[in-house]
Amino acid sequence: MKKTLLSLLLLCCCLAGFAQEPINVMVLMKDQYNRAELSRKAQFISTRTARRDFVVKELQTFSEASQYDLMLTLNELEQQGLVSSIHSLWSANALYFTTTEEVMQSLAERPDIESITPIIEYQCIPDGYSRIDHQVLYEYIAPNIRQVNAYQVWEQGNMGQGVVVAVVDTGVNYNHVDIASHLWDGGEEFPNHGYDVYNFDDDPMDDNGHGTHCAGIVCGDGTAWLATGVAPEATLMCVKSTSEEGQSGAANIIKGMEWAVEHGCDLISLSQGIAKASVEDKELMRHCCDAFLDAGIVVVAAAGNEGSAVMQNVCPIPNNVRVPGSCPPPYLDPDQMVNPGGLSCVVTVGAVDENDTVTTFSSHGPVTWQDTEYGDYPYDTIANEPGLIRPDVCAPGDMIWSLKYNTNNDYDYRSGTSQATPCVAGVVALMLHENPELTPAAICQILEETALKLTPTKSNLTGCGRVDALAAVQAAAGWDAVDESLDISEDNFDVSTQRVFDLTGRVVNTNNLTPGIYIIQGINGDKVKTKKIVIR
Repeated sequence: MKKTLLSLLLLCCCLAGFAQEPINVMVLMKDQYNRAELSRKAQFISTRTARRDFVVKELQTFSEASQYDLMLTLNELEQQGLVSSIHSLWSANALYFTTTEEVMQSLAERPDIESITPIIEYQCIPDGYSRIDHQVLYEYIAPNIRQVNAYQVWEQGNMGQGVVVAVVDTGVNYNHVDIASHLWDGGEEFPNHGYDVYNFDDDPMDDNGHGTHCAGIVCGDGTAWLATGVAPEATLMCVKSTSEEGQSGAANIIKGMEWAVEHGCDLISLSQGIAKASVEDKELMRHCCDAFLDAGIVVVAAAGNEGSAVMQNVCPIPNNVRVPGSCPPPYLDPDQMVNPGGLSCVVTVGAVDENDTVTTFSSHGPVTWQDTEYGDYPYDTIANEPGLIRPDVCAPGDMIWSLKYNTNNDYDYRSGTSQATPCVAGVVALMLHENPELTPAAICQILEETALKLTPTKSNLTGCGRVDALAAVQAAAGWDAVDESLDISEDNFDVSTQRVFDLTGRVVNTNNLTPGIYIIQGINGDKVKTKKIVIR
């Protein structure tokens, strides 16, 4: 009865002339799934695919129940023309729709709503890249492929076969011959190998160029004649989440990532992000990336192109890295342990040139989450609080050749962390082909520990160094061995630096371990040593 009266009151207000222009709003529900409980349930599922499917279903069911009463009200308002385009986000227990300011203000009084805010649309595809429109006139393997030693992995028969990489971007020209033979098969429901969440149709064709270029760096196979992809036989899932101009927002980015996970991707390459994001958008993105960590999905995300001195005047540290690139990694490097905090699924990527020198445009940390509901990774130069180190690793991002979107057989070059990101996503695809059960924490740790070191410690310019595909794949090959005999108090581990993780990468209390498989990490001599243990 209360909901009906509310709807009638709103309708009367609109008929009386008080209605305003429609606005797009985002709602974050007050109830949130207990992350510790979700992690506990997920760690006992034996395979990464089954864990992904379990977490997706669990969070979808939770969100549906939590949003049930609100959805009844919204459906009533929709029938009266006061609400339209209702979409739910299960990873963050949120939803977004179009309505009026009067409706938004009335809904804000509901006890089940944590926050309701107007949606802000940003330029999510970073500026600062360059491109030309003529054919490449040199080697048959793009230089960045050689720089990260990917071609040496190919020589071992590993080209990323069987790994589904979702490129969530401006769309993809799926007709380009260099990717046409290994596109995700969506059947009759998704005949164009993906989805467009920005326009809500089944055609993710690229109308900008950015997404096709990024996709080619993941898996362009050189059919036209230039090998541009790090994992040239990986399966490409095409997801469009922006306008033609590259504009989008947290809702569309999350919806694109959710769609990809729902439809079976193994990892996400995300060369977009929000600069100068609102607190609400930051929190929403981190809720999503927390959920994907539990689901076992890595999101390889661009740091952004705001690293120059000029751009730092606009986006100063600790807000120089775009969201979700500013979200925490799934694994905390020992250098971060002076200021630890929570984890998420994001591996953040910076850009270097052909000489492994950081580019002027590459965004860098530290970042902080102290101004959000998470309250972690404080940054204060006076109090010696260093924040969160960003990025995690770097990759070639200067003048990178890849697919030209408005042809089906040609190439152009661009520069940016947008180009470095799919390079790392391609390396992860090679790692997952070698070892399909790698957790996000293991993927991040391997990438960091096998990278070519550019600084003595993890750096806010280049992370742990420039990725090395061959070294990463070799390390991934032997990662799944379980040492059941390991004693947690083993003498060759430094107890002061020792940590124990569950299989999602979350630190656990060693005084209260339930049966399951855990990862123990400690210092052995001058090296970080990691082993698995079984608690029965």
